[in-house]
Amino acid sequence: MRCSTYGLPAPGLHSVLALALLAALGCSPDELPTGPQAAGSPELAVSATATLVFRQILAGESHSCGVTTDNRAFCWGSNYLGLLGDNGGVSSNVPVAVAGGLSFRHVSVGPLHTCGVTTGDKAYCWGHGGAGALGDGTGSEHHTPFPVARGLQFRLVRAGVGHTCGITTTDVAYCWGGNRYGQLGDFSHINRLAPVRVSGGLHWRAISLGQDFTCGVTTGNKAYCWGSNAHGQLGANIYIGTSTPHAVQGTLSFRDLEAGYLHTCAVTTGDRAYCWGYGPAGQLGTTETGVGPHAVATTLLFKSVTANYHHSCGLTLGGKGYCWGANGQGEFGNGTTSSSRTPTPMGGDLALSQLSAGNIHGCGVTKTGRGYCWGYNFAGQVGDGTNTRRLLPVPVAGS
Repeated sequence: MRCSTYGLPAPGLHSVLALALLAALGCSPDELPTGPQAAGSPELAVSATATLVFRQILAGESHSCGVTTDNRAFCWGSNYLGLLGDNGGVSSNVPVAVAGGLSFRHVSVGPLHTCGVTTGDKAYCWGHGGAGALGDGTGSEHHTPFPVARGLQFRLVRAGVGHTCGITTTDVAYCWGGNRYGQLGDFSHINRLAPVRVSGGLHWRAISLGQDFTCGVTTGNKAYCWGSNAHGQLGANIYIGTSTPHAVQGTLSFRDLEAGYLHTCAVTTGDRAYCWGYGPAGQLGTTETGVGPHAVATTLLFKSVTANYHHSCGLTLGGKGYCWGANGQGEFGNGTTSSSRTPTPMGGDLALSQLSAGNIHGCGVTKTGRGYCWGYNFAGQVGDGTNTRRLLPVPVAGS
């Protein structure tokens, strides 16, 4: 694999994750680019007169992707290793159409690859295929959507740092890619180039991936995690990792969750937010310590939660966004760079239907289908046609 650093952050602004990715690719931090690199792809970029009505937008490490209400997929930001799926090599600060003409139901973004599920229940991935994260059976790199091997029917797929998981239409979980810490859940530590079934015979409602670990919620509303547990990210009364699903500590019933880099946040069936794992920046939303889920310090009722590197956010039942943790690049979208260990309201007075926390940026969709993003914007991942950091939500170009 060549050492390509196109689309990675400039010196002094890169994350620990970016450095880890460089090391994995045999690169030196000295090879990081020295300034923003984003130029739209004229033939594929959304035109100034286009109108994109979004159903979903996901914020990643250095790029974002969304699906419109007519099932078209668009991506913007860094195009490092083909993240945008447009068969180009150029980053873009406005949405570009994912190549191939597929109709997508949803997409998921990782730091080095992107995946999605079509309206025909087929999983496709593109980007960096190291360790088998694209699930194509070869470990190859693809710059356009490539079908996941085995022909399984998926209802959702989630892209992590170096591995990917999905849930089939029969509620069975499969994972593929890097497995050094048992994050595939197949009772092994062997990398898998194609999907393998998660052990335990459980049926799943939701699944989400962090750095070297995975968590999910069963159809019976119980949370399980597996993989690395160096920072308590499995939320269990064990202090070592596991290569099979292990129940999250406590008796809470969950309906959804999302794993960040080294922590996880979840929503109970009673609409309360809980988090567990690594939390020095306040990303757990509480001052409590110890293994297992801790209630986020708020009386707010949440529809969903989202987590990434050093911050977390939640979307209330009324459609308002709140964030907690680190905010040094404006990832809260509240007009400041002040961090908070408790939920802080987003700015912009938006009524949101969906919210996504990226590494140091965020995105959301309003109830009318308009896309907004905010935060760090070195590669154009905010999608507003600039590379300017945004402390408040700004409309995604074409939306």
